[in-house]
Amino acid sequence: MAASTFGTIFKITTWGESHGPALGAVIDGCPAGLLLSAADIQPYLNRRRPGHSDVVSPRKEADQVKILSGVCDGKTSGTPISLMIENNAHLSSDYDELAHVFRPGHADYTYTAKYGLRDHRGGGRASGRETAARVAAGAVALKALTELGVSIFAYSRAIGPVVLPGLPPNFGSAPDTPSGMPDADADKKAQHCLRECMERGDSVGGIVECLIRGVPAGVGEPVFDKLDALLSHALMSIGAVKAVEIGAGVATATTRASENNDAFYAEDGKVKKQSNHAGGILGGISDGGDIILRAHFKPTPSVSLSQKTVDQLGQPVEISIKGRHDPCIVPRAVVVVEAMAAITILDAMMMNMAARMDNLKHFYGDKR
Repeated sequence: MAASTFGTIFKITTWGESHGPALGAVIDGCPAGLLLSAADIQPYLNRRRPGHSDVVSPRKEADQVKILSGVCDGKTSGTPISLMIENNAHLSSDYDELAHVFRPGHADYTYTAKYGLRDHRGGGRASGRETAARVAAGAVALKALTELGVSIFAYSRAIGPVVLPGLPPNFGSAPDTPSGMPDADADKKAQHCLRECMERGDSVGGIVECLIRGVPAGVGEPVFDKLDALLSHALMSIGAVKAVEIGAGVATATTRASENNDAFYAEDGKVKKQSNHAGGILGGISDGGDIILRAHFKPTPSVSLSQKTVDQLGQPVEISIKGRHDPCIVPRAVVVVEAMAAITILDAMMMNMAARMDNLKHFYGDKR
């Protein structure tokens, strides 16, 4: 399978399937000298893992990460970092009757059309479990970005009909709520919505919003590798994401330039903006403001309600999917969005170091 690698300098390759013995990631291009241990990665995996509340999948996975290479004496060595997460709680028998049936909303049909076969056990590589590897790799990127003064916060903006009004005052509370919403009232309503879905055997979609702060102006490559294009690529590569917005997003299509343009002003010798409809990116390059992203997730396609489909022979079938599934993907996807944003931003900042001669002179000038 091609296309399991993402990034240019800070490059990750994820591997493994939902019901295989393990899954993980290999990071190539991480700078040497970064303090790193499994304890730096584990909190992010704990946020993503199933079974941590009664409104997410009850699959019980410890999701303990092991660093197999690339770290020596507590620091990255500059060589590839291999991360592994064992699968210990898969129930492949739940999927036996789906081995020759195409589940609606899943990649069963398209994988079969492409490869001539598929791993029916939980969806294989198409399973949301693949994101555990992304989170492990993203935790390394987040550790490096912290040393560069960059912070990334994601949270649930919407779960079904429950929508947060405006930017939340306390981003840091999102990991502490079952819904991922950094607002007690909205979290309570979202949990009620999710429990109703579980009782009906149905699911809902939602939105993850991400705020990136501290990225200096000038990061991003024009034309095909614009920063917003790379971030969109990163988020759209997450299973179940059907749309990505930057800044004001789709709302800009119905505004005038006089309303949408962000006026510049100078303060303490720095160029700033009076508003941020652009979402921190102009011409595909960061403008120094907050970068605001939104990823729109479809409802979890695995539901116990009866659904009509066909089998591999084209015969009509009616199915009710068994197994342990989320009533909404969003709460556990919050940290996945953070991880993919971090990988993208760190890679873009590393690429940007070679954009100007004065950067090269600053690094190499006194080493001749």
